[in-house]
Amino acid sequence: MAQNLKSKDRLRPVDLARGHGLSTQAVRNYEEAGILPAAARTPHGYRTYTPLHAGALRAFLALVPGHGHRTATSIMRAVNQGSVDEALRLVDESHVQLLEDRRTLHAVERALRDLHAAPAPETPGGTFIGPLAGMLGIRPATLRKWEDAGLVRPRRDPRTGYRVYDEAAVRDARLAHQLRRGGHLLEQIAPLIAQVRTAGGLEPLEATLHDWHTRLSTRARAMLTGAAELEAYLRARG
Repeated sequence: MAQNLKSKDRLRPVDLARGHGLSTQAVRNYEEAGILPAAARTPHGYRTYTPLHAGALRAFLALVPGHGHRTATSIMRAVNQGSVDEALRLVDESHVQLLEDRRTLHAVERALRDLHAAPAPETPGGTFIGPLAGMLGIRPATLRKWEDAGLVRPRRDPRTGYRVYDEAAVRDARLAHQLRRGGHLLEQIAPLIAQVRTAGGLEPLEATLHDWHTRLSTRARAMLTGAAELEAYLRARG
């Protein structure tokens, strides 16, 4: 195969590496991982790459920002194995996940708007599980389940052992309630409430939500760039 290549079409590992700020070992690793098609060998055993390999490398590096390294690797491996439908399925899965992330963000924003519109009543010293459950229209057992999942963190009265929900715990319970009504699972809600705690409340979370929007938009545009390079590679493969 290498003997039939024109000299201008022969690329060394260093030729691919330099154009993308990679090491030659990285290029070889990509080939071994199936990200690049298998290289031809010279009579002396040296790898010989072609513009097709360069296209594969461009496609992979363009896919990574939008899909992540693991999924991008699986996409390229599927294409190089002739399983284009599987590669496109993986692309579709990433788009579904992006859409789900957008829905989650919008649900959080709606929940926060609802909390701002209906501030919780102030209860000096905190409130107990029964009154809080009644305020939310849920059973006390649900609050205990949310506590087990890390969504709410009431303190215990040192004399009675009863759960006492301070202002932050009430806030977390109300946010969890709003998100559960939106159909979100407990394991999806827990990290969102953790963000509220880290931010120090609802108001500082606005900057986090803005950053979240920016990350989703950046990822969506990266997917477009990756799709264009992947399509170019598919066309080059014929």
